[in-house]
Amino acid sequence: MTNKTLSSDYLADLACQALTFEVQLAPKPGLVDPWSNGAHQDMTPQTFAASIEALRPYFKGYVQLGQAHEGSPDQLFLALRQLGQEAEAAMLAATAGVNTHKGANFSFALLLGALGACRGDLEASWSLIKAMTQHLVTQDFAQLAQKASLSYGERLYLEHGITGVRGEAAAGYPVLRQGLLPFVYQRQDLDQRQLWLQALVYLMATVQDGNLLHRGGLTALAQIQGEMSLLLSQLPDLSLAQLEERLIAYDQVLIERHLSPGGSADFLALGYFCTLITQT
Repeated sequence: MTNKTLSSDYLADLACQALTFEVQLAPKPGLVDPWSNGAHQDMTPQTFAASIEALRPYFKGYVQLGQAHEGSPDQLFLALRQLGQEAEAAMLAATAGVNTHKGANFSFALLLGALGACRGDLEASWSLIKAMTQHLVTQDFAQLAQKASLSYGERLYLEHGITGVRGEAAAGYPVLRQGLLPFVYQRQDLDQRQLWLQALVYLMATVQDGNLLHRGGLTALAQIQGEMSLLLSQLPDLSLAQLEERLIAYDQVLIERHLSPGGSADFLALGYFCTLITQT
C-alpha cells in the first residue's frame, strides 16, 4: 500500500466512487439506475448522488477515527457508530428523508474505520471488523425474547436465526471475502460492465438480502434466489446483450412484485471498493 492509500481524502473518494459506480451500473433489477428507478417511486440517480456527497465528509471522518484510534476495538466501534448516526442524519437531510444508503453507510463506516486503523491493510481490516462487531450478535440478540417491541431484523433472528448485515460484519464479511471478491477476480477477462452485472446476479442468488426480507419475507427471498441461481448457471453462455435483455425483463418482474435487492447493491458497492483498494 502507498501513502496515497492511507489518505482519508483518498479512501473517502474511493468509497464515493464505488457508490457512484453501483448506482450508474445498469440494468439492475428492482434497483435505481440510469435506465430505470426499479421498484422505487421515491428515488432517482440524482437522489443517490446527493446522498453520496452528503456522506463524503463522514467517510473521511471514519478513516480519521481509525487512524487516530489507540484503544480497544469496542471503543473504535462506539466512535464509528456515533459518527455514523450523524452521517445518517446528513444523508436523510440531503434526500428529503429518503433512505438511500443506510446499510451502505453502516458497512463503509466499519470498513473505512478499520482501514484507517490498519494503515490500509485490507486483510487485517477484516479481522478488526470481526473484533469490533462480535457484540452485535452475542449481545444485541441475546435478550430479544424479553423485548416488548422487535425490529424486523430482530424477529428474523428469533424465528429463523438470520443475523443479517450485523452477522456479516461479525463474521468479517464472508460474503465479500469468500464470495463476491473471488467471483470477480476469476472473471477479470470480462468487460467491466458485464463483469459487475454478473456479480450482481451472483449476489442476488446468494445473499440473505435484508431489503428483500423486509419487503417480501423469506418466501420472496427464496424465490428470487432460485430465479437468480438459474440465471447464474447460464451466465457463461450469455453475451452482454443477452444478459442485459434478461435483466431488463427481470426488472419488470421485481417492479410488479414491489421488491428491491438493496442489500445486494450495498455488497456490490463494497466489493467494487475493495477492488479499487487492491489495485492501488
